[in-house]
Amino acid sequence: MTADKNNDAAGDGAGAELGALEGIVGFHIRLAHGAVYRHFTETFSHLGLTQKQVSLLWLVGDHPGIAQIEVGNRLRMDRATTMTIVNRMQERGYLRRERSDRDGRMQALHLTAAGEAALLEAKACIESHETWLKSRFTPDEVKKLVEMLSRIHD
Repeated sequence: MTADKNNDAAGDGAGAELGALEGIVGFHIRLAHGAVYRHFTETFSHLGLTQKQVSLLWLVGDHPGIAQIEVGNRLRMDRATTMTIVNRMQERGYLRRERSDRDGRMQALHLTAAGEAALLEAKACIESHETWLKSRFTPDEVKKLVEMLSRIHD
């Protein structure tokens, strides 16, 4: 192998020959996910928040008092994952749990002042991240991409 082919095999992607993989949709989704995840991680490194944590904070911020189980359902996370993230956000002082007014067996979630501040900073990072991502597409392509990806995850 030449040095260039060794670099391509190592995963830098520049000029890589994919052969039959070129037509595999799942392969391209994995590569795209990796690129988006890496950029997200770089953008959020100073906040120490993951994608799931940001999503949870955002959802609670938009729906104060939302039930913990409903957060998990909307974000398509199992109960154990949801509880772990809620616990972590509570330990960091970003969330507080209260007994639900509607159903005393449920935990209602609310952002604390620190959680609201973290969410505000996270939204600024999301804006930067989304600008980077959307810059690769026209507005019509973004709309179509979201529509097409929704067919996979819905």
